Amino acid sequence: MRLHITGASGSGTTTLGRALAQRLAAPHFDSDDFFWRPTDPPYREKLSAPDRQRLLGELLGERRTWVLSGSLDGWGDQLAALFDLVVWLDVPTEIRVARLAARERVRYGRTAVAPGGAQYGECRAFLAWAASYESPLNEGRSRHRHAAWLAGLPCPVLKLAGNQPTRALVRAVLTGVA
Repeated sequence: MRLHITGASGSGTTTLGRALAQRLAAPHFDSDDFFWRPTDPPYREKLSAPDRQRLLGELLGERRTWVLSGSLDGWGDQLAALFDLVVWLDVPTEIRVARLAARERVRYGRTAVAPGGAQYGECRAFLAWAASYESPLNEGRSRHRHAAWLAGLPCPVLKLAGNQPTRALVRAVLTGVA
């Protein structure tokens, strides 16, 4: 089974991807690991789209089973032919943004993301970007773009409420029940 788990930032794609990979004894890949160059702090420099496509295509192409989490919208269309199933996690904005804020506090430290902290401005901008997913005016990664991309895929798409427990989501994916 070749699964792609996608959704808005903070919807739980990586968490579900890891859990499914463990359950299937399959390798797990996350699109962020191919979108961004490794930097410290992370998420500062993007890889070019051709480099992302090549690297991810090389890893996925010959494998019979894998789980890929994250978003390919806008750069990974040629990989869609590899998918057996795509899962779209849908989570209310306030839950996603709260999850992301908690993740940023863990990643950078509470002091760094607090007002006056070294990461405060970047954290605020990131959270505002994540909250804009629902806006029809958002020209980047958005619900509208994701829905259009998903509608054109050559495989089944399973939409799930991503605010369920991970165990329930794994069961839903493996049984194909929404």
